[in-house]
Amino acid sequence: MGNTVVWKPASAAVLPAYFIIKILEEAGMPPGVINMVPGPGPVVAPPALDDVRLGGIHFTGSTYVFSTIWLAIGKDIRKYVSYPRIVGETGGKDFIFAHVSADTEALVTALVRGAFEYQGQKCSAASRAYIPDSTWPQVKDRLISVIGEIKMGDVADFRNFMGGVIDKKAFDTIKGYIEYAKSSPDMDIITGGRCDDSTGYFIEPTVVVSKKPKSKLMMEEIFGPVLTLYVYPEAEYDQTLELCDQTSPYALTGAIFALDRNAIVKAMDILRHAAGNFYVNDKPTGAVVAQQPFGGTRASGTNDKAGSWLNLERWVSPRAIKETFLPPRSFRYPYMAEG
Repeated sequence: MGNTVVWKPASAAVLPAYFIIKILEEAGMPPGVINMVPGPGPVVAPPALDDVRLGGIHFTGSTYVFSTIWLAIGKDIRKYVSYPRIVGETGGKDFIFAHVSADTEALVTALVRGAFEYQGQKCSAASRAYIPDSTWPQVKDRLISVIGEIKMGDVADFRNFMGGVIDKKAFDTIKGYIEYAKSSPDMDIITGGRCDDSTGYFIEPTVVVSKKPKSKLMMEEIFGPVLTLYVYPEAEYDQTLELCDQTSPYALTGAIFALDRNAIVKAMDILRHAAGNFYVNDKPTGAVVAQQPFGGTRASGTNDKAGSWLNLERWVSPRAIKETFLPPRSFRYPYMAEG
């Protein structure tokens, strides 16, 4: 494409970034095409954002940091050689919404995988769920049973489904939400809730039932192995879909579980703007590059669909060329002739 890149990986993920660079170099990538610059964001970012040659920012991270970057570029937009492209994939408060017709076994599998794979440290992780009251007892029993089978430990041991969260800061943040749930009269922890940082930063897969549909844990991104459920009256399916759409400022991923086609179609319509990646009878995670374009709107980013040509085209500058082989030789148009 002719572009060169300054790559600032997250400070907690420098090691895998280093190996990616080495693999690309060994595969034949010329020097200077991708330039990895590790370090704290407040140190690395300002020189790049202040450079008049800045072509654009492709950011993955928190909504707050992305908005800060946008403000930094916009405050002096006139200094740049060209308007920088700004693409962001930020936070999520992703949902799984179950209809009364949902397959319980498939639903529970999606809840467990969607919420607890990678310790819930994915922007697409299932973080809130809506379950009808008529099927909740069955879902609850199976959910607790399946979570009880999860093994945690060293990720190098593939028998373990979960490892520790990435660092102490994440551990403390997630633990804070769990402690809040424990102290709230409107929330019940039905499984999990224990945190241990004696060796690594381990947090049990935790399921919280919220009596209020717009509680702190139903609205805020946690980025950890905490799934918050709201049990809704079966007869209020339509109203609860509206509630799901209105509860979160994010709109990254979401899923509907139902065998009733009318219920699926209705969910697709009402939740049209609630998720840039919408899943039917599947967990809201695991988009594959080049197969499923990924991105969301609202506070979840610019929805430029990473992993697709839609995103790739943001980083080129199209040029239209017109060549005329029979140029006009008079300024007069035919309609100007005297009748």
